Amino acid sequence: MSGAEVVNFGCRLNIAEGEAIRAAAADQDNLVIFNSCAVTAEAERQVRQAIRRTKRERPEARIVVTGCAAETIGAELAAMAEVDAVVGNAAKRELRSYYPFVPSAVEGRVSTSLDTNGLEAPAISGADHARAFVEVQNGCDHDCTFCVTTLARGPSRSIPAGAIIDAIKARVEAGQKEVILTGVDLTSYGPDLPGSPTLGLLVERILTHVPALERLRLSSLDSIEIDDRLFDLITGEDRIMPHVHLSLQSGDDMILKRMKRRHLRADAVRLVERLKAKRPDIAIGADIIAGFPTEEEDMFANSLALLEDCDIVFGHIFPYSPRPGTAAARMPQLDRATIKARADRLRTAAQGRKAHWLESMIGTERRVLIERDGRTGHAENHASVEIPATEDFRFAPDALKGRIMTLTITASDGAKLTGIPA
Repeated sequence: MSGAEVVNFGCRLNIAEGEAIRAAAADQDNLVIFNSCAVTAEAERQVRQAIRRTKRERPEARIVVTGCAAETIGAELAAMAEVDAVVGNAAKRELRSYYPFVPSAVEGRVSTSLDTNGLEAPAISGADHARAFVEVQNGCDHDCTFCVTTLARGPSRSIPAGAIIDAIKARVEAGQKEVILTGVDLTSYGPDLPGSPTLGLLVERILTHVPALERLRLSSLDSIEIDDRLFDLITGEDRIMPHVHLSLQSGDDMILKRMKRRHLRADAVRLVERLKAKRPDIAIGADIIAGFPTEEEDMFANSLALLEDCDIVFGHIFPYSPRPGTAAARMPQLDRATIKARADRLRTAAQGRKAHWLESMIGTERRVLIERDGRTGHAENHASVEIPATEDFRFAPDALKGRIMTLTITASDGAKLTGIPA
């Protein structure tokens, strides 16, 4: 195998960072780098499982682990016989981190100290993708009681707009038609930069200075931080895709307070009502945690009802798991069976709402960006669409990759749509 293999877990920011890691280790053969996630205990379990599986299949490979789990369970990962080195988030993009003759450790094989200096340039996902994930911010200054992000990624740091615009121009010139702005706490962009720009101002500058960019999408937003400028752009600018993913976490006010979230249930509902009033076709996604400590059945019922009250069609459901070092881990915990059952109920309800929403699009026309496989893509509202290979429409996948096509939606399987050229 030529060059290092990078295996990404977790968020869109990790996908973007994974490309920087790949570039840093481009001359390192027989090296597998796991760019890990630590958002839940399950995420950490999955990376350990993948490490063991890879070593069984490729016993000669060197294995390096980086990403958020390198910060939260670095010593545990380093103790695995299969792991050669653990590289902290601060050093994950550096060439020296992946050379076999540089031990990434002071004690053993672990180096996980966080560099909290500012960021100069964004991480960007690969040029061979139809869409480009572009990092604009990293870290988080908030202190949600369930989250290890501040431990794993440090305080919030923003990337200057000029560097972001230059990166997006390069991706557009390379043929990519859609950019997704990503970060750990995207709506906190800017206060650490000169002049304290906001995310809305950054979006305005991107749209102004990159007129050839056809589609701009935003990753997860903190609902309480969507100011008037950003709201007006989301609802009034055609080049911003009609899809908003909100970090809501719960539909119950008491649980939100115990999470140390900064919004209440009514704030989330009111925001969605305003978004829908200005842009009725906007699709709403949300993160919701099931089984947070002290969550009673009526509190859970409020989260379940939030799916309908906020018209959520992309529900990202997480069963709560205690993260060491967080305040929530010290609260009275629910039993795992209850947590799993509530997560299953939320997922079932979310899947039902999504299926109904997809069904409503049959017979309509959608503008779809075709992905690199040449057969699947995403509509403007982020619905997944597949083009079938039929007698009437045969194609070479490479000919469609990266194109924006108008498709007539003919069917839905409850998870994705089927569309044919209009």
